[in-house]
Amino acid sequence: MKKKLLILQAIIMMLAATGCSAEDKGKSVESVDDLPGATIGVQLGTTGDIYASDYEAPEYGSTVERFNKITDAVQALKQSKIDCVIADEQPAIASIETEPGLVILDEPFALEEYAMVVAKDNDELLADINDALVQLKDDGTLDSIIANYIGDDTKGKTPYVSPEGTTYENGTLVVATNAAFKPYEYYDGNEVVGIDIDIIRAIGDILHMDIEIEDIEFDAIISAVSSHKADVGIAGMTMTQERAKSINFSDSYVTSKQVMIVRGDNASFSNIGFVDKIYQNFVQNDRWAYVLSGLKNTLIIALCAVILGVFIGFLVGIVRVAHDKTGVLPILNAICKLYLTIIRGTPAMIQLLIIYYVVFQSVNISKILVAVIAFAINSGAYVAEIIRGGIMSIDEGQTEAGRSLGLNYRQTMIYIILPQAVKNVLPSLANEFITLIKETSICGYIGLMDLTRGGDIIRSQTYEPFLPLIAVALIYLVIVEILTVLVGRWEKSLRKSDR
Repeated sequence: MKKKLLILQAIIMMLAATGCSAEDKGKSVESVDDLPGATIGVQLGTTGDIYASDYEAPEYGSTVERFNKITDAVQALKQSKIDCVIADEQPAIASIETEPGLVILDEPFALEEYAMVVAKDNDELLADINDALVQLKDDGTLDSIIANYIGDDTKGKTPYVSPEGTTYENGTLVVATNAAFKPYEYYDGNEVVGIDIDIIRAIGDILHMDIEIEDIEFDAIISAVSSHKADVGIAGMTMTQERAKSINFSDSYVTSKQVMIVRGDNASFSNIGFVDKIYQNFVQNDRWAYVLSGLKNTLIIALCAVILGVFIGFLVGIVRVAHDKTGVLPILNAICKLYLTIIRGTPAMIQLLIIYYVVFQSVNISKILVAVIAFAINSGAYVAEIIRGGIMSIDEGQTEAGRSLGLNYRQTMIYIILPQAVKNVLPSLANEFITLIKETSICGYIGLMDLTRGGDIIRSQTYEPFLPLIAVALIYLVIVEILTVLVGRWEKSLRKSDR
């Protein structure tokens, strides 16, 4: 045990040393003219991504690295893996507040207008939002909200407060956002706050509608709105012709610009102590709560999906075996084969997105339930083949012996074949359960708080990549080790019957 702990400690120290070191390499970017041939970092699906993609043309020869979060792009720049980052101005300012080695070039990359997105068939809501924006501009509320988050002299002085007596008799407005875009939307404790959030709350007050915030990946916002999983999308989103093909944009509510983040001439990065980093990442503002909440959801999803997946896999496996051995149930067997082909041939993430945005497009359903269904269906396909393989591995003489004792096919299967098959496939089933637990890390794509997303939220607040990732990895490792020990003991207990 001590040896394992020493090895683990050595690995962590090596990773820490790797994560904290950065070499000065790559191309120096000092203006837009230096972008040809450079490696550019952007957040996937943002306006910066759209603009930067032009530099991928052969005449420019640039490489665009796309990240799920601006935080990840900034860390890649810090470690000299890319040459610059193109991002919206205010999130860029927030992302380098604790990184003195990174600077924002004075030259803007592009100007842009932010707008909200509404589904193509929801013209009435779009008109209501535009009317509300006019009112907020005319009475100064919009400027007051922006000033509360931007400006050294005004920051924090004019927080938005709903007018006294406001009622919400017109229902709830579901708003999709990406809370990793400070100061427009970000986490303050367990609450999503920011310019965009205050603006949409002010609009909700005018429309007498309560606001429900859904934090999802940025590139999934338009899909969520167009599929009516959300009513409005707001996340510092710029209107483009390509986006306008699938979504409607409101009037603009703020003007911003794209800027370039680069390494400074004398790149020096903050190097606070390890204990201070632990405090900053987990203790300060009770950030440990994100991990705890995510862990709870991960365990619920994994446990329920395992139970349902085994049930599905067992039924499909039995149908497949019955057909292989006796030729019965040809239609049901064909359906099962089609299910296995589709599920095993497509990624789990795509299945999760299809189930959430397509299958349950018009159904208001718990995201945890969606995740359970998606992972159970995915796991069931692999469990089915494991069960089938285990049953088919039992010598045919066992079946003949059971029939010679007067047992029918069902009795032979229950009392003779299945007990032996379960012992044979237990290690494979354990591996499938372990894989399922780790696969739940993709739940963030539908805005569900799982263990991995909890770590991502901490990273988006502290801009510290190492500790949150290591903490999440260690928790997954502990879960897997506990499961391995439990399965090992179960195997030993089953082997006792062989003596």
